[in-house]
Amino acid sequence: MKNIAIFASGTGTNAENIAEYFSKNEKINVALIVSNRLKAGVHERAARLHIPSITLSKADFEAGDPVLNVLQEYHIDFIVLAGFMSKISDPLIQAFPEKIVNIHPSLLPKYGGKGMYGIHVHEAVVAAREKESGITIHYINEHYDEGAIIFQTSCKLLPTDTAEDVATKVHTLEYTHYPRIIEQLLTQEA
Repeated sequence: MKNIAIFASGTGTNAENIAEYFSKNEKINVALIVSNRLKAGVHERAARLHIPSITLSKADFEAGDPVLNVLQEYHIDFIVLAGFMSKISDPLIQAFPEKIVNIHPSLLPKYGGKGMYGIHVHEAVVAAREKESGITIHYINEHYDEGAIIFQTSCKLLPTDTAEDVATKVHTLEYTHYPRIIEQLLTQEA
C-alpha cells in the first residue's frame, strides 16, 4: 500500500477529488492531509472524508524536521501538492526525491514562478490573449514551478473568455487528469 499525503492551503477541492478517486483503491491510500493554514477549508473536507488532517506552521515547513516527523508517523510514501501556497523546503525535497508532485494551472514554463498561482495565472493568460491554456503536473525542486514536467494538457480559449472562464476550463482538466497521473506514477513505482 502506498500512502499519500496531500498538502493544501485552501478550500481543498482538488484534495477532495483526489481522495475520492483513491477511496476504493486497494494499493493507494490518501493517509493524511497537511495544511499551512488552520482555517483552510480543506480540513472540513478531510473530516467529511474521514482522513486525518493537521496544520503545521511556516516555521515547521522551513525547518523540515517537524513535517518529516509527521510524514514518518503516517508512513507517507508520496506527497501531492493541491493548492499548497508555500515553498517546499530543501529537507523535504531531499527526503522525498521525485516523490513530491504539484499541479500548476498553466502550460509551464509560461506563467509560472513566485506569485503565479490561481486567478493571477488566469488573469495573465487572458491579458496576453492566449489561444490556449492548460495544466502542468511536475515534480518539485528548489525553484518555483521549475521541476521536471510529468504531464501537460491544454484547453482552447475563446477571445471572450474571462479569467473566471479560464479557471473553470483549467479546473476541469485538473479534476480529470491529476488523480490519474498520480496513480500512474505510483503504479510505475511498484
